[in-house]
Amino acid sequence: MLDRNDPREKINWALSIPFILLHLAPLGMIFFPPSWGDVVACVALYYGRMFFITGVYHRYFGHRGYRMNRFWTFLAAFAGGTSAQKGALWWASHHRWHHRFSDTDRDPHNSNRGFFWSHVGWIICNKYNQTHYETIKDFAKYPELVWLNKYHLVPPTLLGVVVWLIGGWSALFCSFFLSTILLYHGTFSINSLTHKWGKARYKTGETSKNSFILSLVTLGEGWHNNHHYYSSTANQGFFWWEVDISYYVIRLLGLVGIAKDIRVPSDRARFKNWIDEGARDKLARRYGVSAPEEHTHDLDVAVSVPSRSAPSSRPPEFTPAE
Repeated sequence: MLDRNDPREKINWALSIPFILLHLAPLGMIFFPPSWGDVVACVALYYGRMFFITGVYHRYFGHRGYRMNRFWTFLAAFAGGTSAQKGALWWASHHRWHHRFSDTDRDPHNSNRGFFWSHVGWIICNKYNQTHYETIKDFAKYPELVWLNKYHLVPPTLLGVVVWLIGGWSALFCSFFLSTILLYHGTFSINSLTHKWGKARYKTGETSKNSFILSLVTLGEGWHNNHHYYSSTANQGFFWWEVDISYYVIRLLGLVGIAKDIRVPSDRARFKNWIDEGARDKLARRYGVSAPEEHTHDLDVAVSVPSRSAPSSRPPEFTPAE
């Protein structure tokens, strides 16, 4: 167990100054009032970049829920980088650590340490500033991704310049800076809120919960208990009523051949390890599925969805992007 008094976990105020200033930047809208076009662009940049965090940084780099070739991998990593949440390798390496040690003191954003720590505190201390390349070897082997991870300020800076050139100062403060701040806290809310509020369906051994509201805010990440139960799939909404827009976009990418070997949980996985077995049995009957025996899920219960055909029971391939 790590010492919570570790000096590396104290807030690094020098590191935090740019982060704080970024939060103040939208106040520029007082001097440059936004147009309706700026507001629309703000919403578009929020949800567009939210997909690249949830659908790419998280489900692709973090969990290999589907495959892409090196060209699309780099473009997707660059697009995710415009969110100003550091590089894909940094993001995914810490997220994999979170899943391995969820709700313990080895979890970077352990929710048991309070809202501030799990929401933002862990980001602005020295301890988690570096990328743990050993936990993301499958992607760290590609020099273009390592370069992008090192120079992670390039994508958001370029986006900010483009927004300014197109829309001027009002667009910069509203469309870029405001959407970036909202994107931060939309993303961070999964770390801080979905381990405290919501409802759990599966027995996972930690505190993850599902939240419909946060699923709307984050394009599907709110089904967090589903995700902690079965993390290596491309979808987090396991049933049709669980809105998961990031997964819908991934499926569209599969239709055009960009995303391949899209992983989804089988019925055997979806109906295992429920907390409320009565509700599970009732739903299983509606689906014509017999309730499976209880045990910790394993990787043999996933199926891969080929990009242009119906779901397959063929074992998924997990090879690095080529």
